[in-house]
Amino acid sequence: MSYRVLVVQPAFSANAYVAHAHSLGWDVLVASREGEGRRVADTVRSLATEMITVDTNDAAALEAAVVEAHGRSPIHAVVAGGEYYVPAAARLSARLGLPGLAPAAVDQVRHKARMREAVAAAGLGMPAFTVIRRPSDIDEACAYVGFPAVVKPVDSGGSVHVSRVDTVEEVRAAVAAMHAEQGLEFDRPLTTDAILEQYVPGTEYSADGYVHDGEVVVVAVTRKLLGPEPRFLELGHLTPAPLDEATRHELASYASDVVRAVGITAGPFHCELRLSDGRPVLMEVAARLPGDKITELMEAATGLVLPGKVLADLTGSDPSGAGAFREPVAKAAGIRFLTASGAGSYARLDGWDELSAEPWVTASHVLVAPGAGIKTDEADYSCRIAAVVFTADSPEEAHERWSEIGDRVRVLGA
Repeated sequence: MSYRVLVVQPAFSANAYVAHAHSLGWDVLVASREGEGRRVADTVRSLATEMITVDTNDAAALEAAVVEAHGRSPIHAVVAGGEYYVPAAARLSARLGLPGLAPAAVDQVRHKARMREAVAAAGLGMPAFTVIRRPSDIDEACAYVGFPAVVKPVDSGGSVHVSRVDTVEEVRAAVAAMHAEQGLEFDRPLTTDAILEQYVPGTEYSADGYVHDGEVVVVAVTRKLLGPEPRFLELGHLTPAPLDEATRHELASYASDVVRAVGITAGPFHCELRLSDGRPVLMEVAARLPGDKITELMEAATGLVLPGKVLADLTGSDPSGAGAFREPVAKAAGIRFLTASGAGSYARLDGWDELSAEPWVTASHVLVAPGAGIKTDEADYSCRIAAVVFTADSPEEAHERWSEIGDRVRVLGA
């Protein structure tokens, strides 16, 4: 049977939904504003059976357009094209009577304070936290949480405006930067509400998987490699994480409890946590595919195609027939991001071509062209200038190759 699936404003890792459904011969509807700030890639547009051009940030307009399309020919599944469209996908699934994330759970996966409240109510370990809604809240918030702490927007993503703070003055500066922000994410202004939470030391991981028929399945635990604090720029991922089985099980079990606590009952999840003093502690959880090509790393190391499994589960189709299972191609896989080390631009990547020719390098991408402007604060994903995806024969070798990439490629003219 051929199915008809809708992807709302696909970008980054969610483009895989479009590519996978197209590869199965399914009809793929893509809802997109198709204007500056919200335009799908040409390759994605070419794979779509139908483009629904609508303001995807206008809930009423989006619903009307989708209901009209559904009336012409039934839609069998709706998925979010990214973090900011998880609420829209949930509402549309409910409106069409399709499986999906319950709209009531959306706030608990999109609003970081409500997320923590739900997890704390489930009796899971949680750092102290509070919400700063206006500058006058700062002194009281700092007194409650203490230092060191982390400040972040309550509903943003991509490490935007996330930083460690050690003094009240640093909190004031971080909050002021949020309030002064003029940039838009998918034509949405960034929130000015911030969460202040106790800093949790330790190595960071993500647990990624899906929920189907009430069962939470952690497909892989991935090691995150971060840049220097006070920022938390993600510079790489290693799947599976170099962990002993007992620790991996503990992280996966805790992540499963978090997923249940916030009410994710269908679809994918991406749970970020730290292992602190031997115990897992939640950073945040999202009801979407992981970014930074983690889905591809998972597929290489486990054989499970997460976008395919999610589409199969939501449509009720057979996962094997929907191409959700493949043979692993490596014992481990990873990705390394390069930066210009705080420079505003760079001239070239020395050693890039030689590295890209290595048999264990499966993909290499220049993300910011030489000479283009780059943020100098190394604060979020927009500061990364290149990415290398690679395989290895063990998680430990993957970590060694992550380091080797950084040693072999020199960013010149930065």
